Amino acid sequence: MKNSIYYLIFLFCSFPISVFSIVDENEPILRCMDSVIIHKSSYHIQKEKEIQDLKERLFRSSDNMEKYNLYGTLFNAYLHYQADSALCYVEKKANILPFLNHPELENEIIINKAEVMGVMGMYNEAFAQLNQIKPLQLDTTQLIYYYHTSRACYGWMADYTTSQQEKIKYLQKTDLYRDSIIATVKPGVDRDIVRAEKMIINGNPDSAIIVLERALHTASDNRQKGFIYYTLAEAFEVKKDTKKTIQFLAQTAIIDLQSSVKEYASLQKLALQVYEQNNTSRAYKYLTCSMEDAVTCNARLRFIEVTKFFPIIDKAYKLQEEKKRAISRALLISVSLLSLFLIAAIFYLYRWMKKLSAMRRDLSIANKQMRTVNKELEQTGKIKEMYIARYLDRCVIYLDKLESYRRSLAKLAMASKIEDLFKAIKSEQFLRDERKAFYMEFDKSFLELFPHFISAFNQLLEKDAHIYPKSGELLTTELRIFALIRLGITDSNQIAHFLGYSLATIYNYRSKLRNKALNNKETFERDVMRL
Repeated sequence: MKNSIYYLIFLFCSFPISVFSIVDENEPILRCMDSVIIHKSSYHIQKEKEIQDLKERLFRSSDNMEKYNLYGTLFNAYLHYQADSALCYVEKKANILPFLNHPELENEIIINKAEVMGVMGMYNEAFAQLNQIKPLQLDTTQLIYYYHTSRACYGWMADYTTSQQEKIKYLQKTDLYRDSIIATVKPGVDRDIVRAEKMIINGNPDSAIIVLERALHTASDNRQKGFIYYTLAEAFEVKKDTKKTIQFLAQTAIIDLQSSVKEYASLQKLALQVYEQNNTSRAYKYLTCSMEDAVTCNARLRFIEVTKFFPIIDKAYKLQEEKKRAISRALLISVSLLSLFLIAAIFYLYRWMKKLSAMRRDLSIANKQMRTVNKELEQTGKIKEMYIARYLDRCVIYLDKLESYRRSLAKLAMASKIEDLFKAIKSEQFLRDERKAFYMEFDKSFLELFPHFISAFNQLLEKDAHIYPKSGELLTTELRIFALIRLGITDSNQIAHFLGYSLATIYNYRSKLRNKALNNKETFERDVMRL
């Protein structure tokens, strides 16, 4: 036990003070992040509702230009949510283009294809689309879109490639398109974000932070705020300010998840940051969420990024869980030993009182059990006694009737009344009368033992399914079947043999009444046996 306590103290003291300070300062934003992950499905439901509304508008639309614009809106809605669907709506835009008198829109469709292919990790195909574009033929809006898409694709390629030489080449291309954006875009938040990126790359994160903080005050929507937060996180990462990096990555990830964006880098980067601060549980949760979203969106690069680090964090998470289990076991053993000592002390002080109380309790339980057993034995004995007496009496009566029947046949034979003799032999009236008398005797004996059986049985059935015997009979066939079940005869073969019916008939009766049970159909026959 002492070793366990020392082990706990060692674990507590082994965490650096700086780790606790970073976690404590960022705990509110990380808790908010945890809550957003828990409620992620509700954001997806809202996203699906918005998409469905767009599809309904599209269904009602008859104007080709309006359809084209709705296809574009659906493309943007699906782009970072489900890339396959986004590609589908680009194709729909391309299919409707011949019906429009706007040939300039062909460039927009090509860039759309390049953008979604880049998201899906189809970089060669994306560049093949971009190579079809002639920038000089584009208007300003399309040109800016072309530059942004080209910069994104080269940036993804730089992240994707493992060759350092190729990575440098793609980064240079990315920087060139970043310059083109700065030169083309009007002053504003979007331009400031790209300027800040360039400052960070050029080793001037402090200037980038000033530009981004100013842009944050004028940002018009969550999309811009998300880009600003992410770029701020990159700036503080260069400055090696872990606290601020985690804070802004968390804010970016919250916006991404609340906007139902599934192609993102924020949450997996946040996972790595918190993992480096020994917060393995959160890192595992964030990375698992990132992997799920990357797979759903079909964002290959994001999936590859996650899988690079997932085995490391997964292993650390499992080791951490094993340590927790070890600590729990040590605490449990310690508490168990203390409990045993306490119980021993209590038992020593109050053993006579407890012993007497236990004896009284056991005696009371034994008496209750004995009364229950006696009652069951009494009922069983009563059933056996009655049915044995009835059985013996019935046997004697059958013997007398068989003797009488034999004599009547003998008289016919002695009188040479062969025809009458054959008629008597072939007639089933004797058997029918005897079977009827036998069932009447059975019914009478059963109802003497269970006088309230019919009313109790009907209470187990729906109101319109209640069964009552006709005038002159004690039990119907259905009641007789379940009377046998009440006596413990549940085998359909035995019941069929006893009542002279086919096995299928017995199955039908049992199924019919079971389906009309008032409560649970599965326990209906067990309920009958308890009547």
